[in-house]
Amino acid sequence: MDTRMLEYFVAVADERNLTRAAGRLFVAQSTVSAGLRSLETELGVRLFDRDTKSVSLLPAGQDLLPIARDVLDGLDTMRSTAREAGSGLRGRVRVGTFAALRVFDLPGVLGRFRLEHPGVDVQLVTSATGSTGLIGDLVKGRLDLAFVALPVPAGVAAEAVVRRPFVAVVPESHALATRRTLSFADLAGEDWVDVLPGFGNRVQVDARLREEGITRRLSAEVADLPSVGPFVAAGIGVAVVPDVIDAVGCRVVPLSDRMPEWVVSLAVRRGGERRHAIAALAEALRSGSAEAGRSDDGGRSNAPR
Repeated sequence: MDTRMLEYFVAVADERNLTRAAGRLFVAQSTVSAGLRSLETELGVRLFDRDTKSVSLLPAGQDLLPIARDVLDGLDTMRSTAREAGSGLRGRVRVGTFAALRVFDLPGVLGRFRLEHPGVDVQLVTSATGSTGLIGDLVKGRLDLAFVALPVPAGVAAEAVVRRPFVAVVPESHALATRRTLSFADLAGEDWVDVLPGFGNRVQVDARLREEGITRRLSAEVADLPSVGPFVAAGIGVAVVPDVIDAVGCRVVPLSDRMPEWVVSLAVRRGGERRHAIAALAEALRSGSAEAGRSDDGGRSNAPR
């Protein structure tokens, strides 16, 4: 079996579109279509239901897709292991992260890793939809590692590296700034500042507000967590965010409502850690985050500030 046919199969399954799959693989659409027909003939089953606009997996395709991914991952592992023999770690590792992940010294960890393993090309990638987009890219094989703040699907390994409580953030001059604690009900009638949909902390807050039956008015949606503080300080609105932001000009107040912690995990794509370069970088990132946790004071103070 030609492994290129498996690559066509996985790309079409990910993209649900022949044109996009062909573009991803830098081949003609007719080549992808012919490869799929050859694969279906060789396997004796139809993998896709195809029409002029869309492509969807049939049951046989759904069953065979994880096996095809494993085969391709195994081949990648063989190639990288062969390249590394006698010359140290080599290859490319694609890491998904937030636009401004400041909970530990990511640049420092990557800099030390590069000095130790100069043959590994580390590429950082962000997503406009935060953890939701990063998890999707990880599952589709576009990323090897990703920092995510949402639960991962089956087949993706993840280990928590950062935990922080959620807090309320209000302008220093706000009437609620003198309170010792605040609830979602206290904030319900205010204008709000939050990150874009898809980010893990936004998903958690939206879910909690639905539980409370609260519909809020968003006056600003910003691209990353560090941007929340300046908008709140300027009086644009209030926020409920993980206790990781620079709150200059704001008061940070503990929540009286129960709220699960914001948990950032390092997720690894299916079969990823069989590749030595991915495994080594994952270990360096885990160690770097653990070191930052030990040097922290165990979390932010619960006193308003």
